[in-house]
Amino acid sequence: MGSPFPGMDPYLEGSEWPDFHSTFIHSWREAIAQELPDEYIARIDERVYLVETDPEVRKLIKPDISISSAEGAGNGPQRSSGLATLAPVTLPVEIIDGVTELYIEIVARPELSLVAVLELLSPANKENPGRTEYESKRNGIFRQDVHLVELDLLCGGRRMASPRLMPNADYYYLVARGDQRPNCQVYSWNLADALPSVPVPLRSPHADVIVDLAAVFATAFERGRFGRRLRYDRPCPAPLNDNQRALAARFVSRINA
Repeated sequence: MGSPFPGMDPYLEGSEWPDFHSTFIHSWREAIAQELPDEYIARIDERVYLVETDPEVRKLIKPDISISSAEGAGNGPQRSSGLATLAPVTLPVEIIDGVTELYIEIVARPELSLVAVLELLSPANKENPGRTEYESKRNGIFRQDVHLVELDLLCGGRRMASPRLMPNADYYYLVARGDQRPNCQVYSWNLADALPSVPVPLRSPHADVIVDLAAVFATAFERGRFGRRLRYDRPCPAPLNDNQRALAARFVSRINA
């Protein structure tokens, strides 16, 4: 069963989003890889970060100190350090959620140098504390001769910062080419529109790869069997305005028509 919506399905903005995100990324990579010249490779990478209350102390999951066990350790007598032993106090520890996000990298052969980074924005990217970390990575890409592509299929959350107002739309596809910054290309469309075909930039002299987002979405939606999982009999989890909500209700009504 396919989605009743002509383009993006806002019902995916609920609990199914993490699974949809990873499924879409894999389908998107496959669609790009089919069109890439032999000089390029599209690969999936991931980042994992801790989501803490204070974004200033959030850091990547990499230990500052590691303790390893050497062969034979613990077999000999234990020596006193000469330090006094204090009685401990038992306290609970805070368990911090780890967020894993997939994204696509396009690299050039044979040196595997980074050409482009493709992101499907998630709720964690658009709201603090995750937004702070994503913006830091984004700015790092902007300082390199690397293309950045951002696909925003979420009605909810704050849009990425821009010196000028973004077009008034529900969904966005941003292409920030390494050789054209600070300018970028922004493609936009609405809930009632089909997903467009959009460019993925490569290095000169190679032309952009054109990817049909509608086909990518249809593949991901079918592979994840989201049509069997989404509860269209319940209110849409996306933060829709009145007009969007009425439009969504009209599309959903076709299921039982």
